[in-house]
Formats: sequence, C-alpha cells, structure tokens
Amino acid sequence: MIQAGFDTRPITMEPLWLVQYQAPSADVDRVFDEVLKIDSLQQGKTDCNGYLAPGGVEYYRPLEGTPTGAEDEIRRRPDVGEMRFFIPREADALNQIIEAIYEVHSYYEPVITVQEVLRSTCKGLDDQANPHRWWNKSGDWKTASE
Repeated sequence: MIQAGFDTRPITMEPLWLVQYQAPSADVDRVFDEVLKIDSLQQGKTDCNGYLAPGGVEYYRPLEGTPTGAEDEIRRRPDVGEMRFFIPREADALNQIIEAIYEVHSYYEPVITVQEVLRSTCKGLDDQANPHRWWNKSGDWKTASE
C-alpha cells in the first residue's frame, strides 16, 4: 500500500517522500527558498507547501576532525527548527534538493531525513457549504494576521 497509494471517495493517498531538515530558525527560510527553486512543492491547488515545527534545542558535541575541533562539553543550541515538505518519489529531484540544502545550510553536516509516506490529496469535491470548512466559520485565521 505504501508503494502504490489508494483512493477513498474524497481523498487520494499518494506515495511521496517526506523530506525534513533541521536548521537554526534564522536559516530555515533561506534554505527553504533554495528547495523551492527545484520543486514548487505543489499540493492540489496550492504550492510552496511546507511545515515548520517550532524551534527546539539541538544537542551535540564536536569530535576530532570537525571544523571547530573536539570539545569536552555537550553543546545545546536553542531555536533550531525543523522544516518538512513532500516531493514525488523521483531520485533526481531528491538528489538536487539534498545538494541544495547542503550548499546553503550553515552546518557542515546538516540533519536531513527522507521517509516514504502516503500523503492525502483532495479530489476537489464540491463541499462549499460544509460547515466545518474554515471559510464557513467566523474568526478566519488569515484575516487575523493581515
């Protein structure tokens, strides 16, 4: 099932790769902009789709051979975000994206992970009157930030 996907009445579950990278929060957008030069990250009728998990604390200790040299203490770097996005399972695109992340990342050894997943895509059913859709509720999140 994970290789082929499946359909339900309103949703198609597509086989894709989930790509994630960690970076200092100040660097996430710069790296993401490079990814968008390779793939538009389209999902249905939107593109530039990604999800940034809020900053956490990264733990690491440099060993001998690192650019900074070996250290005795464990470092704790605050405000490291994790960006996630989906791409088609095409090896050339994945290679280009990983190389682009590496090229513009501030780390010499960035954390990049790739997983085979199924992701939902809506079939575009007419549900304009569905009371659960955001456009049919008050307090639209989009107008709150404008």
